Amino acid sequence: MNTSTVTATKPQRGTSWPRVAAQVARFLVGVIFIFSGLIKINDPVGTQIKLTEYFEVFAVDVPSMAGFFHGLIPYTLLLSVFFCAAEVVLGVALLVSYRMKLTSWVLLALIVFFTFLTFYSAYFNKVTDCGCFGDAIKLKPWTSFSKDIALLVLILLIIWQRATFRNARTGILVTLSAIVSVGIGVYAIQHLPPLDLLPYAEGKSIPTQLQPSEPLRYKYILEKEGQTYEFERYPTDTTYQFKEMILLNESAKPKITDYRVWNDQGDFTQYTFEGNKLVLIIRNLDDLDVTDIPAIRKLFKELEGKSVTPMILTSVSDEEINNFRHEYQLSLPVYKADATVLKTIVRSNPGLWLLSDGIVRGKWHHHDTPTPEDVLKKVTTSPKPESSK
Repeated sequence: MNTSTVTATKPQRGTSWPRVAAQVARFLVGVIFIFSGLIKINDPVGTQIKLTEYFEVFAVDVPSMAGFFHGLIPYTLLLSVFFCAAEVVLGVALLVSYRMKLTSWVLLALIVFFTFLTFYSAYFNKVTDCGCFGDAIKLKPWTSFSKDIALLVLILLIIWQRATFRNARTGILVTLSAIVSVGIGVYAIQHLPPLDLLPYAEGKSIPTQLQPSEPLRYKYILEKEGQTYEFERYPTDTTYQFKEMILLNESAKPKITDYRVWNDQGDFTQYTFEGNKLVLIIRNLDDLDVTDIPAIRKLFKELEGKSVTPMILTSVSDEEINNFRHEYQLSLPVYKADATVLKTIVRSNPGLWLLSDGIVRGKWHHHDTPTPEDVLKKVTTSPKPESSK
């Protein structure tokens, strides 16, 4: 009697549209998370500022939890590094199919959190720049929310089809991405962002960025006898009722709108664009690191009589900054600027900023205080400024 042998075979993974769509979703979500995470881990202090804004807004809007949100503010820099690095790590894990069940569920939790933040920003018009892509790409609140909704749908698709993904032994790549991303964040905190995407970066002309890159054009929405009309020139007919004015060439707006320098003697904004100015920026005294103040004082002392004019730019009160100058023997003239502007100029407190005829020639973290020779070399080489566009 012959017996036949039946060979059992594993069911083949199909190539149905849900599986193909999930593979595309895996690639898109992975790339977007890696890009977003790298842009932000390049400047964790920028993300820290955004988190602080959110917590301050929540503390006001939910007074019963104000203590909780205020209690989180001292840890915003740590949270910033964690969230930014997590985006990179999760993106890499997704692309290399590492522990897909865990990765997809953590991604879902993270995108739900981000979606809540962007919805809150858009609906309540709070923290209108969410910082989703750092300073590389500025998104309007509702655009940010729509982006997160799209990512949420893609991640849900990945979770639905997660059983079709083969888990790969790629833990070493995921671990390496964690080490590299955290390393970038720590470097940016201890020095300055490796890639400066801010309008006050070296090579940028501040006076140029205070002006539109081209004449601004508007569309005027007016109403007359129940009908709505659009005009590119405001009509002389006074019977029209104004409803709205829309900027048509938004990309031409000034890149900088809030730079202003003053003291009790008047406005000195234009003065900062005249000649060479080495600016010591002291954002506040609460988290000021005074470790390198002796080196900074020595730098200014050795530059006396040279072609560089020293100044302090701060948002601190007159009494506090004068007490500070006296304590650390800094005989430099003091000027005021908005605290947000100072945060944008340099991600260091204190920090150094070098201007030559309004063009940024140098920027230093206090850990990297330059020598007088470094400063003078920067103002004598004078390369052409980068375009503000």
